[in-house]
Amino acid sequence: MAILPIIIAPDRRLKIKCKPVDTVDDAIATLMTDLLETMYAAPGIGRAAPQVGVAKRVIVIDSAGKDEPPAPVKMANPELISVSEELWIHEEGCLSLPEYYADVERPRHIHMRYLDENNAVQELEADELLATCIQHEIDHLSGTLFVDHISALKRNMILRKLVKSKKQNLTTAAA
Repeated sequence: MAILPIIIAPDRRLKIKCKPVDTVDDAIATLMTDLLETMYAAPGIGRAAPQVGVAKRVIVIDSAGKDEPPAPVKMANPELISVSEELWIHEEGCLSLPEYYADVERPRHIHMRYLDENNAVQELEADELLATCIQHEIDHLSGTLFVDHISALKRNMILRKLVKSKKQNLTTAAA
């Protein structure tokens, strides 16, 4: 198991479309475990493979509350089968856009299919926070960030601040 470095936006690797997984073999199962360890260390409630530089359709989720036992879900090739017409707004953040949050409107309920860590096809129904987290992570697999769902004005402001922060960090590291 390993904690992997998280890519910070803007970075072209976060905008790629990931390739499907042929089968969940030992390498993909290890990636899933590493993604979970990285997510817990950050901390976060979801992580997608492109956030650590891997262009595979793999995500992990654990939306259990602080007083609840962990409930990790490892997914390869996640796909939405259906989404509710009813929407809800939830404040989202992302470790690839550290310290920035915005209200995002998404379907309240989803029905999805994926391959689990044992290469078995699973289906899952999710509401509210879990549904939002899954949709957020699936977006990463298509090169979409949560800021792509907000106004251009807010998105550009956040991305400009991230560029400035990256430049300052590079200058500080070089000194």
